[in-house]
Amino acid sequence: MSRWTGTWLSGPGAAAEPSDGPARYRGERLGAPERGPGSVASNGIRLGALVIDLVLASLVTSLFLRPDYNDPAGMWRFNYLAGLVWLVITAVGVSLGGFTPAKALLGLRVVAMDGKPVVGPFRAIPRTVLIALVIPAVITDRDGRGLHDRATGTIELRTR
Repeated sequence: MSRWTGTWLSGPGAAAEPSDGPARYRGERLGAPERGPGSVASNGIRLGALVIDLVLASLVTSLFLRPDYNDPAGMWRFNYLAGLVWLVITAVGVSLGGFTPAKALLGLRVVAMDGKPVVGPFRAIPRTVLIALVIPAVITDRDGRGLHDRATGTIELRTR
């Protein structure tokens, strides 16, 4: 097949493939190892960390506001506040240390792609808001970076 047809007949992104072929694993193009510390975190473990952080936020919220399962309006208020607690826990944790309690438990860390030592609030807050919107976090590229990571210049890596 000629070169000019290969870029569009092979599907979207075919022209962006390196000349030596597609990447063998997530993060190879970024210089990350295939497994172990420094490798790109899988979607499954990232989802697990999100669920654990959401449960933690709900438990923290229940310390201040008792959920009443028979009151739908009260449960909306409780869930709204639990979401705000999750936003704060996530934005502050990622901003200062690169992790939330669940990420630390599961061995994950958010790092800046430009090599800065901390992610900082100017990246952590938009990243957290984009995760809350769900869709940007679900759509990932070949390197395992979600749209929220690409927009903020971050990547989530394994620490162990």
